Amino acid sequence: MTQDMKVFENLESVVRSYVRSFPTIFTKAKGYKMWDENGKEYIDFFAGAGALNYGHNDQKMKEKLVEYIMSDGITHSLDMASTAKAEFLNKFNDVILKPRNLDYKIMFPGPTGTNTVESALKLARKVTGRTDVISFTNGFHGMTIGSLSVTGNSMKRKGAGIPLQNTVTMPYDNYVDNHDTLEYVERFLEDSGSGVAIPAAMIVETVQGEGGINAARFEWLRKLESICKRWGILLIIDDVQAGVGRTGTFFSFERAGIKPDIICMSKSLSGYGLPFAVTLIRPDLDIWTPGEHNGTFRGNNHAFITAAASLDYWKDDTFEKEVQAKSEMIYQFLTKMVETYPELKGEVRGRGFMVGIASEVDGLSNKISAKAFELGLIMETAGPKDEVFKLFPPLTISEEGLKKGFEIIEESIKSLVKEPVTN
Repeated sequence: MTQDMKVFENLESVVRSYVRSFPTIFTKAKGYKMWDENGKEYIDFFAGAGALNYGHNDQKMKEKLVEYIMSDGITHSLDMASTAKAEFLNKFNDVILKPRNLDYKIMFPGPTGTNTVESALKLARKVTGRTDVISFTNGFHGMTIGSLSVTGNSMKRKGAGIPLQNTVTMPYDNYVDNHDTLEYVERFLEDSGSGVAIPAAMIVETVQGEGGINAARFEWLRKLESICKRWGILLIIDDVQAGVGRTGTFFSFERAGIKPDIICMSKSLSGYGLPFAVTLIRPDLDIWTPGEHNGTFRGNNHAFITAAASLDYWKDDTFEKEVQAKSEMIYQFLTKMVETYPELKGEVRGRGFMVGIASEVDGLSNKISAKAFELGLIMETAGPKDEVFKLFPPLTISEEGLKKGFEIIEESIKSLVKEPVTN
């Protein structure tokens, strides 16, 4: 450990995490690249765990933000009206909601993903008068008590220090091989002796990020929506990580053709890595009493500025088509790795730019990620046993950047397994 790194060991809590995986001091970032204090260049296939879908320091967003700051634009305003908020609201409605035939009230619950989930759970219980919420195996929804109660990871749940109640966990799509998991869910709802009360809501990620890059089939999502409608259960889609283009469309559920009752968004919504979250609410469900759910930092005007600028990427379908084309490149590369290196015992998972390889070999994915970092690529792992090394490049990355990243990943794999299979 260098002398400069010791400050983090000496002064920062041991709870720190990513600095252990990426043990260097970063000083600069642009697009899909980062540099450390020694001048070493890294390709970023991490993208702030999905908070930097447009890369680092997007030029247009930066210019808009600097201009706003230099003109003494409002920084902090709680939920008071500001020109920055008005611009975001109008643009999000015009560019994102209306073209997709979606009608939602927009709530600013606080700056983080767990804030939007907490507000969604609270509102679902208020609307229905019911207490329980159904979540799904390997789901991750945040680290505060309500969000943690619908999160599957046992280590994270243990950190709560108290019983996590009023939730029921059901099996996610393909959790049990060759079994329709929603038949299981329906059986519990239909059976008055099951011990499962009709819940206020079901909360689900269409692609589970931290849980192992598990992608629910579109037909599974459609059936889930129909079950919710049948029983009067609110459907909450957690699009905190999978949204904002990460899976190939702005909302991750678009190609499933469903319309959730409540949508949770954060991470890349600001476009610039600034803390920002929204909860999208079906208008008839917006029954809050003024101030019933509030917070000091629910009016991040700097994020309004960059978020509004980021929506220019979505004014037509050009960017979306580019993302989908590059997604195919990524998928083909991962498929090739699984076929070329059978020692991986790998399975390609995910959708769009939210993909990875799950390896059955204990600890191998962590080793591949660590080796990639040595070679100049930032990539993390996911899953209950960190069995998946996942690719989360910025959506704006060039084909050249992707190919450079692919080369480092393959070199990392090759250094840790036997010789590749050749024809």
